[in-house]
Amino acid sequence: MKTRLPAAVPGQGARRIVLLGMLGCLAFAPTGSAADSPEITRATQAATEGVPEVSVARLREMLKNASRDEDWRAIALQLVPALIAAHEPAEALTLLDDPRVKADPSWNFWRGQSLAALQRWSEALPFFQAAARDPASRARGQSTFGAAEVLRALGRPEEALSALAPLQDDPSWRVRARLRSADLLLDGSDGAGAERLLEDMNPALVGERKERRFLRGRLELVRHRPGRAVAIFESLVKKPEGVSHPLVLAALFGVADAHLQLKTPESGDDFLEDFIDRHSHDENLPQLFAKLDELYRAERKPARSELEKWTREPEQPRRAFAQWYRARIELRAGHRERALQMFEELRKAHPHVPGTAAAFLESAQLMAETGGLDEAIAILEEARALRPDPSVLDRINMLSGELHYASGRFDVAAARFEEAARPASPFAAASKFNASLGWLQLGNHDRFLADYNELQKAGAPPESPAELRLAEGLVQAAKGEKGAVTALQKFVHDDPSNPRVSEAWVALAELAFHATPPRLDEARADLQRAIEAKATPAAAEQGDYLAIWIEDATPGNEAGVIERASRFLTQHTSSRFSGDVRMKLAETYYRRQDFANAQTQFETLVERNPSGAVAEKALFFAAESAMSTMGPHSLDRAIELFDRVVQMKGELRWSARNEQAVIERRLNKPQDALLLYEEVLKGEAKPNDKREALCGKGDIYFEMASEDPTKLDRAIESYDQLLKESGQPGHWRNQALFKKGVCLEKKADRNGALTIFYQVMEEQARPDRPPEFFWFYKAGFNAARLLEDASKWESAANIYEKLVAAGGTRSEEAQARLSRLRLEHFLWGN
Repeated sequence: MKTRLPAAVPGQGARRIVLLGMLGCLAFAPTGSAADSPEITRATQAATEGVPEVSVARLREMLKNASRDEDWRAIALQLVPALIAAHEPAEALTLLDDPRVKADPSWNFWRGQSLAALQRWSEALPFFQAAARDPASRARGQSTFGAAEVLRALGRPEEALSALAPLQDDPSWRVRARLRSADLLLDGSDGAGAERLLEDMNPALVGERKERRFLRGRLELVRHRPGRAVAIFESLVKKPEGVSHPLVLAALFGVADAHLQLKTPESGDDFLEDFIDRHSHDENLPQLFAKLDELYRAERKPARSELEKWTREPEQPRRAFAQWYRARIELRAGHRERALQMFEELRKAHPHVPGTAAAFLESAQLMAETGGLDEAIAILEEARALRPDPSVLDRINMLSGELHYASGRFDVAAARFEEAARPASPFAAASKFNASLGWLQLGNHDRFLADYNELQKAGAPPESPAELRLAEGLVQAAKGEKGAVTALQKFVHDDPSNPRVSEAWVALAELAFHATPPRLDEARADLQRAIEAKATPAAAEQGDYLAIWIEDATPGNEAGVIERASRFLTQHTSSRFSGDVRMKLAETYYRRQDFANAQTQFETLVERNPSGAVAEKALFFAAESAMSTMGPHSLDRAIELFDRVVQMKGELRWSARNEQAVIERRLNKPQDALLLYEEVLKGEAKPNDKREALCGKGDIYFEMASEDPTKLDRAIESYDQLLKESGQPGHWRNQALFKKGVCLEKKADRNGALTIFYQVMEEQARPDRPPEFFWFYKAGFNAARLLEDASKWESAANIYEKLVAAGGTRSEEAQARLSRLRLEHFLWGN
């Protein structure tokens, strides 16, 4: 599966801020459609004064009441720029779809503006270009400038420069066009060209002079003179009179970039922190925090005081962003569990803060890496509900598709990939490819071929068809279809130099491993061929994972499993298989009775995946390992770990309570153990856990009887209750009978004890039930001992004969005692 989720590129925030700011300044280009209407003039006054929301409300009301098409058109053509200025471009597009406004000469311009405001750059471009060519348009200059800005956003700087060239000779646009051209040249590190443009202008407006000064700061950065750049940028930030808001932000970013060059990020973050502290509701907080985080990443020990302060203050959305970036710092420090906790707190405390969808996405990625696929999918749905920008939504859909695919929900995965495959998405090709895999998994060959053909028409890379043939073989292998081996072998034969041929060899190795019986030598040979074919990262990861299970399938090869698993965790730190591998490593240490290492691995698994499907099991066995470790505080640690299992309220909750009771007994705290057993018996524990608690209670009372003989009756009561709970004969019933017999013997009721011991032996003889040997032999040997003590030699010999005939693990011991008894008491006639 193709996965391409690019991280944000440092430094892009300033460029986008300036771009949107310049497009926004064009919002009220003249239309001439309502110049003589005092009502419309009053309605639009608020927008010209910087409060477009008021104009929107007034113009909407006027639009409802407009009875003539001419009046409706005049109002609509003023409402469109007001909506764009009020950040509601989608409604502006709806208005522009009305036939009553399409004939207006300004229509192409406003259509371009609306689409640009939605960052639908490729759609906006032809409308700006059409408006620039239209002789009837009153916004030809604005449209030409807008087209250049869109070309810049599309990553086509040379075309943007060409678009701006005619404006450099237009007196109305000369300065602005040259400023923007210089900016574009600096983007391409053409310092000399930018300097010529900056020198060849004489801006009259304060804002234009400030922008030229800003570009001189950028020029110093391009020439690697960050010290000079800092002075220029700081002057703009400290004296912002006449400086537009986008330019102040760009200057802040310039300060940050200069300090990054100077390797003094701790000085640069002061300016950003101060600005964020004074502007807690700034609409560009997402970019500001992203740039601040870039500085924090460059610092050895980033200060957290400001972030921590903001998380305690009520101002939103600053509080939510501070929580988000604190989680990032924790993650970079290696504190994954703490980062997960902080992301969870962010989602619960600030579920509806605009602009935090990317934080939810990061939280989902982290959760998925720790194995919590379903939890990650749920988080992505929360992110989707925040209505993120298209770029973030594409990443959400892409990751959601991958997680659904990994979970076997191929129909949902294919749908998500199709959503992420929109034409303007940077993941279009990869998403369409992945969608085709989803349809393939579902057996929908028509949809598979449709996506395949779309990829071909869109000029997909030449390797795509080969990869899809490989994918078809891999899907067949995953489904266990008979043709999988043939398909994969054909791929290897027909295209041996394909970069992904190693993945086919790994798949063939898996098929050999899962055969009945497993063909382990063939699987090892196929993995070796994958290595020789220069394994792709995916093949290397899958192959190394498979090698662990091949070693595990070899009897007595625990050392090989440990070596392979340890190497895997070192080489594939972010693998989706990490949880399974660490669990296998921990279990192998446990089997070898290396409890210290087992405990370490179990606890590490829980720390990195605290809410995953195996977390409870890993925590339980970490506690079991601690119980078996001889360290001075191991039992205290075991009790703590078992208590965490209880707090999870999962399937092992009551088993953990029982194990805590065992530890309390070891620590000579019988009363504490009894309280724990009572908690299990009164709770909603499973029958097996209740049986263990009843047995434990009986054992404690039996132990107490050495000082207080009356406790024997309490012990017998517990064992009798265990008999009722046990149902059919077996391990629990035989144990309860045996221990009741021991109690009776201790009470000097030897006949009662003998009867109970013999009852165990009678129930063992029933042909309709599987044998239970442990308590059977204990009861039998005790019965024989009682008879020997009473000089009932023949009866004792008959007991031993039953033990020999049972054919269990202690038959030879019973035979030896029978032979001794016959020899000593002349019982050869029996």
